[in-house]
Amino acid sequence: MRIFLAGAVAAALMAVPACGSVPASRPDSGPAPATTTPDGFTARAREVAERWEGSREERAWREGFIPLQNLNLEVDWGRMPDWVGVSELNSVWKVEADLPSERPAPVRLRWDDGSTLTMPILSAKTAFARLSKPNDFVDEECPAKGCRPLRVIGAAMGEATVPTSRGQVRVPTWEFTVKGVPEPFRRVAVDPAAMGAPPRARRGEFQEVFTYETVAPDGLDLRYGHGTCDKTYGARVHETPRVVVVDVDVRWEADVQVCNDMLHIDRIRVKLADALGDRVVLDASSGLPALRGTDLNTAQQYSHWDPRRS
Repeated sequence: MRIFLAGAVAAALMAVPACGSVPASRPDSGPAPATTTPDGFTARAREVAERWEGSREERAWREGFIPLQNLNLEVDWGRMPDWVGVSELNSVWKVEADLPSERPAPVRLRWDDGSTLTMPILSAKTAFARLSKPNDFVDEECPAKGCRPLRVIGAAMGEATVPTSRGQVRVPTWEFTVKGVPEPFRRVAVDPAAMGAPPRARRGEFQEVFTYETVAPDGLDLRYGHGTCDKTYGARVHETPRVVVVDVDVRWEADVQVCNDMLHIDRIRVKLADALGDRVVLDASSGLPALRGTDLNTAQQYSHWDPRRS
């Protein structure tokens, strides 16, 4: 394990080449406790497992509703006229319908494993207020003559499948019809106040293993981050009845003199002593859950972004 970039900076550098090279030297801060030795990894893995098991974070992850995406659902922008995207980005809405202010009855969510959870639902009026709130960043302003307003002419209940910490689940949505637009704008109707909070790494702990796939009942394919001038020596696993803690042994190449500041994503396979089952996979560097079968952008964002505020 050796992590020198984290969070949004790391995500950005994945897509943007470094502007130049820099003298290669070990950072003075950033990595979590070293796990390059077997004893170091075992001690760290036990700490991570003990911290997780029985915690509020574990209960919310296993028993609550933690969405892993924005609550405003993406429309098919390929079907939309150009003006729609500009108006939405600038939050130019005009409500021309009476949006219901009464809350619908709570809804029972059901996951593939048969587990259920009853959740409260927002009114259409409240859901639209959240859907239409101004964006924090606008990279294309309205033209000089102004944006064409998005004229909301109706609201209806719908459904959508969203990823959560417990897997995919069908949830109720509010669908807002806009005049002249080929499909509605949609928002998850579940009340964010009843949702669980995503777990957070502690200060100085940065995520290394982001996602995994099960390639066999006892085999995992891990996706992890490392620096350009790092060398991977293998992966290690610590297992308990409730969690699997994983780590990739990544070390700085001692003979490197110049290196760029780029985060690279690679894959490595590990074999477990027992089938994974319903155990949670934890990253040893950060103590955070690795996400199963999730796209990398989502996995990198959720560790520092709260969908309840979307």
